[in-house]
Amino acid sequence: MFLFLSKLLPLFIYPLGLACLLLILAFISVWKWPRRAALSLFLAFAILVAASNGWVANALVKSLEWQHLPPDPMPTAQAIVVLGGGMRPQVPPRPWVEVAEGGDRVLYGAKLFREGKAPLLIFSGGRIDWKGGGPPESEAMATLAQALGVPETAILQDRTSLNTYENAVNVKEILQARNLQRVLLVTSAMHMPRSLAIFQKQGIDAIPAPTDFLVTELDLQEPNSSTQARMLNAIPDAERLQQTTRALKEYIGLMVYRLRGWL
Repeated sequence: MFLFLSKLLPLFIYPLGLACLLLILAFISVWKWPRRAALSLFLAFAILVAASNGWVANALVKSLEWQHLPPDPMPTAQAIVVLGGGMRPQVPPRPWVEVAEGGDRVLYGAKLFREGKAPLLIFSGGRIDWKGGGPPESEAMATLAQALGVPETAILQDRTSLNTYENAVNVKEILQARNLQRVLLVTSAMHMPRSLAIFQKQGIDAIPAPTDFLVTELDLQEPNSSTQARMLNAIPDAERLQQTTRALKEYIGLMVYRLRGWL
């Protein structure tokens, strides 16, 4: 039930869901309380415009992504842990497993392995039945990694975890069974603050190895580079709305996980 509620309830806090609630309130009150309806419409409009603004989206994303920049050089460890969240299973009509944006995690994990940063790759991630289902995400991750040259003998899987807390708990069991402690933790940069805190709470010596950065130095410079760029950055954009939502999801996740004592 917690897993379902953790997916459902935040939808009404994110910009799009909150704007929809305000629109419903406006429709209900437009005849009897026109001023209340007008206020609801204005708030819905303001929320969507602000959340899809380039400066707002970049600032929120950067506040998470730049907390743990990758060390240079990347140190070695006993294993590389790659968290799920970027793979699509081989389900017809897909001819093979497919990579979503977060699939950078698998690519980067395989790169670190081939650079000799650790002798083992641990893929952590199951599938939620009521969110598409299918085989565990760890299987798709392992399939892609092997295609990138990682031997099957160097791959371990956590097939059952359904959230970041379970990632950490299940990976800890795998590490303890092999007397391992020091790992490189690979996940999306925006997801790293919550992931790293959870893994460290479990007593795992995790070194952040973030990837899948949405905001770079160029992204911060370009919106202010010309009048045209500033105008485009101010116009509402669906992709920036999604980025703002993802950042808010992480902040809400940090708050909820802290309340549950997982951080």
